[in-house]
Formats: sequence, structure tokens, C-alpha cells
Amino acid sequence: MKHLLSLIILTLVAVSLTSCNTISGAGQDVSNAGQDVSKAANKVKNAL
Repeated sequence: MKHLLSLIILTLVAVSLTSCNTISGAGQDVSNAGQDVSKAANKVKNAL
């Protein structure tokens, strides 16, 4: 059971890392997501 769980986790990590071509690309993805969250929060704030 431990081996199966380890294999699943390793597969998920590998897939997530290959979705971005580079570590820099991963950083840009996270940055863009953060900016989108900030924009959405500002829209909600202005609506109130």
C-alpha cells in the first residue's frame, strides 16, 4: 500500500512539473494566478 501511494504521489508531482516547461514558467504561472486572485478581490471590494 505504501508503494502504491508513493507511486501515485510521484506521478502527480511529475505531471505537475512537466506542465510547465521550466521552473521560471512555474513561477510565472503562480504569479499570474496571484494577480487574478487580487483582481477578483478588488472587484468584490469595489462592489461592496
